[in-house]
Amino acid sequence: MVIFIALLASALRLATPLIFSALGGVFTERSGITNIALEGMMIMGAFFAILVTEFTNMPWIGVLAAMAAGIMTSMILAVIAIHLKGNQVVVGTAINLFAVSITAFLLELVWKRSGQTDSVKKALTTNPFHFLENIPVIGKLFGGMTPFVYLAFVAVAVSYYVLYKTPLGLRIRAVGEHPKAADTVGINVYRIRYICVGISGMMAGLSGASLSLGTISLFREGMTSGKGFIALAAMIFGKWHPVGAMLASLFFGFCEALQIQASTLGFDFIPSEFLQMLPYLATIIVLSGFIGRATAPKAVGTAYEKGHR
Repeated sequence: MVIFIALLASALRLATPLIFSALGGVFTERSGITNIALEGMMIMGAFFAILVTEFTNMPWIGVLAAMAAGIMTSMILAVIAIHLKGNQVVVGTAINLFAVSITAFLLELVWKRSGQTDSVKKALTTNPFHFLENIPVIGKLFGGMTPFVYLAFVAVAVSYYVLYKTPLGLRIRAVGEHPKAADTVGINVYRIRYICVGISGMMAGLSGASLSLGTISLFREGMTSGKGFIALAAMIFGKWHPVGAMLASLFFGFCEALQIQASTLGFDFIPSEFLQMLPYLATIIVLSGFIGRATAPKAVGTAYEKGHR
């Protein structure tokens, strides 16, 4: 039982950054934009969360800086993909490469070394609700929880409410499913897409902060390790729905936790290299059986884009 609780707690922590980024991807996909740049936005968020916390010694200000960095990075995608009609995949890939390069440069500039930053004195790696640890049996589950874990599930509920219970959510879905029809009834398609790309950047920046401030209290080059792309897979596997994206993220988080807890679970006979590739292997297997049967919620978007070139 103790081992299972430890595995579940690890899965929740590891799924947290995936949940944030997958939710951001849901908003862009629902509005008709494919955001390949989630990885780059996560990197920017992770770096600026540590940078601002280092200088202010206030981790929550670092979180806000991470969200702002994600939004500013997302605006590059918004301008080029929405207004200039650039290829969304190419632009997203370029942003990912740019984010890796600019954070490595700034790391050298500020900390005078490469690889990783110094650890910040204050971070968000402890459970803010200590009383939950006193619950019998499952109390140990909350021992390693960070504020980001709770925020992730709140974000799922808020995202669901916005997308399916508000006029804004209705407009977002209309723009993604039939932008020309939405335009004819007075909905500003560009504005809605800018908002959604900005939300995506904010969530990806928060995801990056959960990695740096909520996990190891420092920024390390390559610390995202493809999690932005796994979040995209979670979004697709979850059928572009906030709850579905959360469940898919939990699945991928569980796969990664299984790899980390392998020795505790008695899987020592399995080569460590195989266990390390387990989360990525799960991503490939899931998508290979799912993506062919899935249709993104923007099938009519192409006609609108061609008509506005």
